Amino acid sequence: MPLNIAIAGCGLIGSKRAQALAGARLAKCCDIDRGRALGLAAAHPGAEATTDWRAAVTSPDIDVAIVATTHDMLAPIAAEAARAGKHVFIEKPGARRASELDAVAEAARRSGALVRIGFNHRYHRAFQKARAIFDSGAIGPLLFIRGRYGHGGRPGYEREWRADPAVSGGGELLDQGVHMIELARWFLGDFTRVTGRTPNFFWKMPVEDNAFLLLETAAGQIAFLHASWTEWKNLFSFEICGRDGKLEITGLGGSYGTERLTFYAMKPEMGPPETTAWEYPGADNSWEIEFADFLEDIRLRRQPQPGIADAQAALRVIERIYQENAR
Repeated sequence: MPLNIAIAGCGLIGSKRAQALAGARLAKCCDIDRGRALGLAAAHPGAEATTDWRAAVTSPDIDVAIVATTHDMLAPIAAEAARAGKHVFIEKPGARRASELDAVAEAARRSGALVRIGFNHRYHRAFQKARAIFDSGAIGPLLFIRGRYGHGGRPGYEREWRADPAVSGGGELLDQGVHMIELARWFLGDFTRVTGRTPNFFWKMPVEDNAFLLLETAAGQIAFLHASWTEWKNLFSFEICGRDGKLEITGLGGSYGTERLTFYAMKPEMGPPETTAWEYPGADNSWEIEFADFLEDIRLRRQPQPGIADAQAALRVIERIYQENAR
């Protein structure tokens, strides 16, 4: 039988998650705005709308809770669901701070619930192909990663919940920057040296609209990352540079441009590399592939990756940057 899903948070991301359930059944739609809950339920026949998140995610007929709320409520709702023995899918970044996920981890340990964090960028087709090439050894040992990610906001952005640090926990570093940190760590491993700057150049808000990071592993590999809310033309670029070649991912589809992977293989005589490119012009299917992988986690009783430890590692990098810039 299909697993029954409860979604807490019926905004843009909750709606995207509802459309990518990979065969599972949406049973409950919960939001503090009853109109949003009713709207999502209406699009999924048989789903029930409610404003009571606790009742929704702990209901006996629910197997999996998807938490897609504002950042301040991600961990509390996830912990309650895990205590009730529900498997939990938490939208990135998972929490405002790493320590908020401790209660989720403890609840999952006690109940046996599985918890996945929604870093869907790993599941973009260009990244799946890039990972396969990297795992084959074709680009050799990694040297550095260079990443850029940004958009330009919209009128009234400074009045949205992301501009309130008590709700969001931070600005662009926590919003899009966490994706790049998570991806860089996926390829390079943990970072032992962390530095960066979090200025506010344009938006009149108490959180950063840009973040510039320099991260280093114990082996001396570098990740140089920039996340921006003043990128007036939406941009995604992620370069993975090895001793024997480079992988370059650009675009994410939609307003970010066609998703593309380019593999530059260095020749023994050096000079211009052999170049192979793949384009993925279709609709972004990373959300569905990611959730299907979580359903497979549940079927196999395997620990999800990325899971709580991965989210906490990325959040600790962010916390170190915020602490550095608070001085």
